[in-house]
Amino acid sequence: MGWSRWSLFLLALPAIALAGGFKHVDHKHWTNKYDHHFRKHGKHYFGPLVNWRWFKAQGIAESGLNPKARSKAGAVGIMQILPSTFRDIRKKNPALASLEDPKWNIAAGIYYDRYLYDKWEFLNVATEQRLFFAFGSYNAGFRRVRKAYNAGRKKLGAINAWEQMEPWVPGATRHYVKRIRKLMQAIL
Repeated sequence: MGWSRWSLFLLALPAIALAGGFKHVDHKHWTNKYDHHFRKHGKHYFGPLVNWRWFKAQGIAESGLNPKARSKAGAVGIMQILPSTFRDIRKKNPALASLEDPKWNIAAGIYYDRYLYDKWEFLNVATEQRLFFAFGSYNAGFRRVRKAYNAGRKKLGAINAWEQMEPWVPGATRHYVKRIRKLMQAIL
């Protein structure tokens, strides 16, 4: 079996990142067109002490900030929200007008982040660590990540950081949270 171009590209990604090819969240490669919405809704749902760029990094990880992005599963927009999830969000927050409109898509995504963040309230960890649990839940679903947390706790006794739980979450979720963190590294 031969290597595809895609496989070779994926193998080369670490070298590209080390060679300065990685574009952090504030890099000029990423549009700042939606920064106002990330800033506004990040502050609204998380307060001024949580850096709004975490949510922009999430938008980059989800869609590359493409408002027209559509996944095979049917997720829509910058924050890649499923229409069914958006309907549930709108029941709690009817002010969110349209899944298709980038400003409401971003608002809904950050609102959902807050909902997931609150579900991890029982953890006695720093805000940033709790954000990682919320991002992991956004990607894989809260139940799946909670199941991984419970499995990890059985082995470790206590889990105080996302990194401790990584072995039990799906690989795609591990990479998703790592990507968000890497996008933020240059500015933290």
